[in-house]
Amino acid sequence: MNRKLQAAIAITLLVVASAVGWRHWIAAEPPSAPYSGYVEAEYVMASSAVGGTLTALDVRRGDRVAAGAALFALDDAAERGARNEAEGRLQQAQAQLADLLTGRRPAEIDAIVAQRAQAQAALQQSDAELVRQTRLLSAGNTTVQKVEQARKQRDQDRGRVTELEAQLKVARLPGRDEQINAAEAAIAAAQGTLAQAEWRLAQKTGSAPIGGMVVDTLFRPGEVVPAGAPIVQLLPPENIKIRFFVPEEVVARISIGQAVEVACDGCGARIPATVRFIAPQAEYTPPVIYSREQRARLVFLVEARPTERAEALRVGQPVDVFMRP
Repeated sequence: MNRKLQAAIAITLLVVASAVGWRHWIAAEPPSAPYSGYVEAEYVMASSAVGGTLTALDVRRGDRVAAGAALFALDDAAERGARNEAEGRLQQAQAQLADLLTGRRPAEIDAIVAQRAQAQAALQQSDAELVRQTRLLSAGNTTVQKVEQARKQRDQDRGRVTELEAQLKVARLPGRDEQINAAEAAIAAAQGTLAQAEWRLAQKTGSAPIGGMVVDTLFRPGEVVPAGAPIVQLLPPENIKIRFFVPEEVVARISIGQAVEVACDGCGARIPATVRFIAPQAEYTPPVIYSREQRARLVFLVEARPTERAEALRVGQPVDVFMRP
């Protein structure tokens, strides 16, 4: 066998051995091997459902704020006026219902009581006159006509008293059921209008829905902010995540909740994290028919969340991920 043929056979065997060894290393890759990844985050965008001119911006880029901290304020003159008008309409509707439930005003009732007292006094006088005329008629000192006239006056005064007593009873009664129902419906409508006005007024000031770092402010005071447009961009520490990729041979050995460690330049000790998501499909599919060699090119996305020292990581920073045994 000549030397050229021997050299060709040796090179072929070396290439085959190298390929077999590389595939064996991929298949037997230990869980502790580092996997390349990067830091990503899910931002929280603070906005207002109602547009307006930005009048105050209480934070700057890089600030760290607690949940509930003031972030911004929009002009609210129109909303305050609408709220005050709604409050006035509600008070008016409540007063109307109270008036219906209590009957007439005390002064009106007092006037009817005074008229009844006068009518009762007139009735006593006419009743006494009828008694006197009846006695005179028995003694022959008056006429039948005068007795009948006295009786008619007594009956008239008695009817007046009865009328005033009925008026007094009606004056003390509340309004009719239909009127009361209408007044109650007016109160409910006014309450709804007031609630809507107060909600719109509350939208004119923004507070941090969650604590974190102010990544960016997207408007400046004096600018008009459209409804729903983000004004302040926040990054809570718990929204930082690590995305890394593992080959097909390893993804089956990873599970949700599995502990990993993250290493990055300048981070010092490794940062513990927990796997929260494993992609159900391959991140990269080679544009060829699958074969044993081509399957090694498939990788799957895995996401993990730091359990400690999340503030040490920066978005876009490359990292190495180690699986804990």
